[in-house]
Amino acid sequence: MSTTESPAARRPGTCPRPEGLPRPDRCLVMGILNVTPDSFSDGGLYARTRQAIDRGLELAAQGADIVDVGGESTRPGARPVAVAEELARTVPVVSELARAGVRVSIDTMHAPVARAAVEAGACLVNDVSGGLADPDMAPAIAAAGVPYVATHWRAPSREMDRHAEYRDVVAEVAAELDARVRQLTAQGIDPARLVLDPGLGFSKRTEHDWTLLAGLGTLRQLGFPLLVGASRKRFIGAALANGGAGDVPPGGRDQATAAVSALAAAAGAFCVRVHDVRASLDAVRMAAAYAAPRS
Repeated sequence: MSTTESPAARRPGTCPRPEGLPRPDRCLVMGILNVTPDSFSDGGLYARTRQAIDRGLELAAQGADIVDVGGESTRPGARPVAVAEELARTVPVVSELARAGVRVSIDTMHAPVARAAVEAGACLVNDVSGGLADPDMAPAIAAAGVPYVATHWRAPSREMDRHAEYRDVVAEVAAELDARVRQLTAQGIDPARLVLDPGLGFSKRTEHDWTLLAGLGTLRQLGFPLLVGASRKRFIGAALANGGAGDVPPGGRDQATAAVSALAAAAGAFCVRVHDVRASLDAVRMAAAYAAPRS
């Protein structure tokens, strides 16, 4: 871990809040808006611009603190999308939602898309590669001065599962995220605007995901806000199946996702990224109420 002492490291138990984002007394809820034909659970539902805009407005009306617009699937095995296609899918949606007063983030690994989305009104860039997929990303974020989510990432979607090897997944993810922080800040990104994501499902097996959730307290010691993206993922489906529910498809995992949102919020996560906003919003409110008597 970094030897630089962060404000959060000096005050154990505090949850840092990045500049430029809301600061309610609870974990934030980010609503997922996949403007793609091939995302793992809702690909194609919002692939048309008008459908996507309406869905984004719906997520905001349900209480999403941020609506995360993504134009490239990052599910295991997904094929990359040309930047021009990603721009065409996302920028009109970002622009219309921002114009309507919705707080929007852009889910992208590509600097040209990040720049265009910020110009269109996005207030945050959510990069599942943590800046590793595009060397121009960090300078672009530094110039834009917006909050940036850096996810733990080892390889592109088409080969990520081959890199799911760990001796101590919490320690290794923490060390690799810390290395990314050093590199990103050396390239000019303001550490006050950084959010870290342990990358559940990205080069992780089911047991790794659960161990990382249980180790959020250790990851918080890095001194940065944590975003947890568990929604509908394979490790949730596996737990439901092992619990006797059978093979539950991604769209049937929202209640279980809300339970994970409550666990993440109780462990100090800054934000959860979910498909079903209402359920997880209730869940993080319960986590805040649970924590209140001890604060």
